Amino acid sequence: MKMIECVIRPEKLNGVKQALAKIGILGITAIEVKGSGRQKGKMVDSKGESTIEFLPKVLLKMVVKDQQLPQALEMITSSSRTGSIGDGKIFVSNIEEAIRIRTGQRGDAAL
Repeated sequence: MKMIECVIRPEKLNGVKQALAKIGILGITAIEVKGSGRQKGKMVDSKGESTIEFLPKVLLKMVVKDQQLPQALEMITSSSRTGSIGDGKIFVSNIEEAIRIRTGQRGDAAL
C-alpha cells in the first residue's frame, strides 16, 4: 500500500476528487492549509503582483493499493495542473499496515 499526500490549489479539489472517484478511490482526507514554495507567497492578480506570506492550499491524503498508484498519480496530476507556478506537489510513501477500526479488516481489505 502507498500513502499519497499532495498539496494542490483549492479550486482544483473537486476536479481531483471526481477524477479519483472514477478509478475507485473514494477514501480521501482533505485539509485546508497555507504554505509557500517556489511561488514564494506571490500571487498575481489583475492589478499586478501582490505578495503575501502564505498561500491557501489543500493537502490531500489517501492510501491506495500498490497497483492503483500509477493511475492515481496520473489522475491527480492531470486534474490539478494549470501549468502555472503554484500547482503543487505530490509525495508518495510506503504504508506498512492499515486497519479498519469498525471491522478489524487489515491490509488492502481495510481500504
